[in-house]
Amino acid sequence: MFKTILVATDGSDHATKALDISCDLAQKYGARLIILSAYRHHSALDSTYSLDSGNLEAPDATLGRLARDIVDKSVIRARENGASQVEGLVRRGPPARTIVEIAKDRGADAIAMGSRGLGDVGGFLLGSVSHKVSSLAECTCITVK
Repeated sequence: MFKTILVATDGSDHATKALDISCDLAQKYGARLIILSAYRHHSALDSTYSLDSGNLEAPDATLGRLARDIVDKSVIRARENGASQVEGLVRRGPPARTIVEIAKDRGADAIAMGSRGLGDVGGFLLGSVSHKVSSLAECTCITVK
């Protein structure tokens, strides 16, 4: 049923749970896991340097480094949970569109991701990555709480 599962992660508890479920599916179906962390571009003009722990590095570089760390830890966790075919990716761009584009480019049969649970009001006003992905994706979407 599943040959390739894209796991979108931001390092949250829900994303970690989605990874664990994806590892189970990968073992059951002999599927390949692609673990992706997509982050939105930030420049010095977008925000302060509060993300940088005082080192004056551009916010974009900090977010990229954080995304890489999340993916690296997720790849290790996936292998520890028995997934044998695991690839880690970090991409900069609008998260929902980036997730959907990577899933399509890599021929993913499913996208698994966590839900932050903004609730009806927050989800309606702000939208959520998981809602956007599920409406844009052409493959099965698994949203985990």
